Amino acid sequence: MSGCKCFHWSSVVNFSQPQPQTFSLPTPITQWPEGQGFASGTINLGEIEVLLITKFEFVWGCNLLKDKKKGVSFYKPIGVPKGYFSLGHYCQSNDKPLKGFVFGAREVVSPEPENSCFCNPDYSPALLKPLDYALIWSPDDGSQENHGECGYFWLPQPPEGYKALGFVVTKKPEKPELEEVRCVRANLTDQCEAYCLILNTSSKSPQKPFAVWKTRPQDRGMHGKGVSVGTLFCSSNWTSQEELHIACLKNLNPTLHAMPNLGQIHALIRHYGPTVFFHPREVFLPSSVSWFFENGALLHRSGASVGETIDAAGSNLPCGGTNDGEYWIDLPSDDRRERVKHGNLESAKVYVHVKPALGGTFTDIVMWIFCPFNGPAKLKAGVTNIALSKIGQHVCDWEHFTLRVDNFSGELWSIYFSQHSGGQWVDTFDLEFIDGNKAIVYASKSGHASFPHRGSYIQGSSKLGFGVRNDAAHSNYYVDSSIQYEIVAAEYLGDGIVSEPCWLQYMRKWGPPIVYDSRTELNKVISSLPLMLGLSVKKFFDKFPVELYGEDGPTGPKEKNNWVGDERC
Repeated sequence: MSGCKCFHWSSVVNFSQPQPQTFSLPTPITQWPEGQGFASGTINLGEIEVLLITKFEFVWGCNLLKDKKKGVSFYKPIGVPKGYFSLGHYCQSNDKPLKGFVFGAREVVSPEPENSCFCNPDYSPALLKPLDYALIWSPDDGSQENHGECGYFWLPQPPEGYKALGFVVTKKPEKPELEEVRCVRANLTDQCEAYCLILNTSSKSPQKPFAVWKTRPQDRGMHGKGVSVGTLFCSSNWTSQEELHIACLKNLNPTLHAMPNLGQIHALIRHYGPTVFFHPREVFLPSSVSWFFENGALLHRSGASVGETIDAAGSNLPCGGTNDGEYWIDLPSDDRRERVKHGNLESAKVYVHVKPALGGTFTDIVMWIFCPFNGPAKLKAGVTNIALSKIGQHVCDWEHFTLRVDNFSGELWSIYFSQHSGGQWVDTFDLEFIDGNKAIVYASKSGHASFPHRGSYIQGSSKLGFGVRNDAAHSNYYVDSSIQYEIVAAEYLGDGIVSEPCWLQYMRKWGPPIVYDSRTELNKVISSLPLMLGLSVKKFFDKFPVELYGEDGPTGPKEKNNWVGDERC
């Protein structure tokens, strides 16, 4: 990790970097209802109080390509309030608006005399200056051919028992001032991981590589204590098996005082709730769960020949347990079956789960939407589109998207778009907005995966131009989640604040398992293609998601791994 890995940089770097514009939401944030510490500007993590620093001063930039917008810029946080200290510098690519943060931190002084440094010989401050800096990397090779200012990347060297939380970037070879950042006592930190590669020079200099990543806590999800501090991680020789030489913070305050109360949750949803647009040719629309039950949905039990009618609240569903295959839900068995398949848009709503994220410094507002039926898949093979008759369809479909809001101000930070077996976080600057700060979510035709923009998204091989189509478009079929919603869970609020519906405790399949001969239909698809493409497609079919080879209903929201954990990304 130590040492300076240099190479002749002047031939690949353009130092005149266009600075991106600072991003702001379309309209000012509303005044949130009062209560607790939500949107108060600071968050108490136990022995440390933190705030977001979102104003930056450009330090240095680099560009490996001729397109200046593809460059990367490094920033120093500015405007740090008196008494607070920066934990490191920030980095982002130039093709995006300037939108990021690093934490400012200060020690929370306890009023109890027994905890003061004068009475407790074991007292160690939460924050200390680094002892020194180690130069990790610079493009400055000392030659006369390097013109202009270079970037120098420094790792703070913490005192024993402390951790560095970020790097410092300068444009001169002199070491930064020790006052530039603070290190944090080790027991107040948590492990972080590198993700989302920002810069990689290996293509220009494979012998002397250098890479920069964003960081996030390893311990994430509803119960995770890890807190992201917004700083960068960089290295010339790091491998993914190694532990990072920086850490993130840990929230040791058990009260989660910065999380929104119930009134604030309603205000957040009314202010940010996206509009979900379904495809104009969508025939399998959403409905409310109660409408589905009231219109003849049946509960089946293994060994029983007849299904049982489910009441509107789902109170006769088996609660708890595991997905043991003993029960499943199905469409009505009478003449209502086809009608129920197509849903009921008038009754549709999103079902909201609110939970802490990133150690309670952010709030995740997870919005689940229910469709009685998931339609068959449509394939794209080059310029050919092939509509399948059965493959991909199943009874019931649970999809979701997630709003991530910062608890310092209540600003919407990003939205997670769930897409079948994965998904993506999209920053607010890359969203479409329809009404003030309300974003648009596009649900794909038949499969209902969510996307930030209209278009045709291919789940498969971009090299072959082959895969499952996900078509997303604007239409008159939509659900406005800012008004059509029901809060079904917010565990951190405590007992009795949010009543979870009975059907949420049902942990079995929402749909019957049906196995059929999908190979016959697949062989027809393969035989209709040119020989070489058909052979490639045949190999590709073997890698298709399992759900495409038969019908198998999904489990409900509470059985998904993101209910407690972080989103898959």
